[in-house]
Amino acid sequence: MSHCSKLFSSDMYTRRFVFLVLSIGVGLSAGHVFGQVKELGDITVQLEVTVIPVKIIADSVEIRRLAENAFSSHGRFRVVRSVSDAKFVFKFAVGGTNSITLSIESGNPAQTLYRDTVRGASLRNALFRASDRAVMKTAGTPGYFAGRLTFISERTGSKEVYVSDLFFGEALQMTSDRSESIMPRWSPDGTKIIYTSYFETGFPDIFQIDTVTQQRKAFVSLKGTNSSARYSPDGSRVAMILTGEGNPEVYVSNAQGRQIRRLTNTNAIEATPSWSPFGDRLVVTSDLAGKPQLFLLATTGGSLKRIPTNISGYCAEPDWNKVNPDLIVFTVASGKQFQIATYSFSKRKSVVRTQGSTDGIEPCWTNDGRHLVFTRRSSRGQEVWLLDSETGKTTRLSPQSLGSTSQANFVYQREP
Repeated sequence: MSHCSKLFSSDMYTRRFVFLVLSIGVGLSAGHVFGQVKELGDITVQLEVTVIPVKIIADSVEIRRLAENAFSSHGRFRVVRSVSDAKFVFKFAVGGTNSITLSIESGNPAQTLYRDTVRGASLRNALFRASDRAVMKTAGTPGYFAGRLTFISERTGSKEVYVSDLFFGEALQMTSDRSESIMPRWSPDGTKIIYTSYFETGFPDIFQIDTVTQQRKAFVSLKGTNSSARYSPDGSRVAMILTGEGNPEVYVSNAQGRQIRRLTNTNAIEATPSWSPFGDRLVVTSDLAGKPQLFLLATTGGSLKRIPTNISGYCAEPDWNKVNPDLIVFTVASGKQFQIATYSFSKRKSVVRTQGSTDGIEPCWTNDGRHLVFTRRSSRGQEVWLLDSETGKTTRLSPQSLGSTSQANFVYQREP
């Protein structure tokens, strides 16, 4: 089934919604070791500019390039070549096994404002965590560079589940089912992935992967279609779409896939539930109004309440902002393409955030509440990109070596 249509019509978003419903179904080098590191305290920063010019200095070309690529993806920073053009100078040096020493300097003559050693699961991860520390110290917002992705790649000819860091380094294939695997989603702590696959039974069931042991088990395998599973913010519950009792309806289970409760009972089709940051509500896609639109649903059940997006006849694939509860991001039909849009509850207003001749679909917020990952789709295939929702800046993340990539989901784990 092709999702690339050159002519916009009701058929285009009907096909996309059918995909969601049946998708409902289905797929550095080591350096010298620094001496004692002194914590110089927090930096008090008062900036009137919206973009912060920074200079990156590192003790290896590889580390410098990785850091420059990371900061170049951030809508709040601009990497400059000259120290004199920079508001801050970020210095990165290998500080030991899987650790990076970060120094932040500013002024002329240069004054060291902050210095600390940051550890990670690997040297690459330590660099990204140190870079995130620099973001927090200078911009006052969480950094997202050390985040991890789970996604679908068709590199082998089948849709398989993979994991990697945000910039697709240290990629690891998690499934080898030669089957349709779709919609992988992290647990909040990043230790588990839940997804839908036709593996084993030939029917769409929900599976869970332990990312530490790489062991997999069936999570929900009931009659009909089992799909769109998603953990609650605290990891204690899972929302999902099941069709065993007829129409696709919203259900919630505990973290073990048991104590399943039905939340909706409509004649419509529900899909792609996403939790509120507080875990008390879900935003879901439903064609209750005739075409796919977004609705709110209490996790105790009850009626669906339509969100007045007022932007398109097709609104789907919502993701609730975990930092700013006022915002959700979702996919809309816009002109001849699908695009990424956001909705503000307080403003009761939707804004399209992407544009161009390619489709923008499957959005997911990062941990800073500003940037998000999404799938860019064209006749050439699918790629995972990063979007700054405030400036519209986009950065390609997935490499050609992984083939067609899509359905990325983001998590930020605690420092080791």
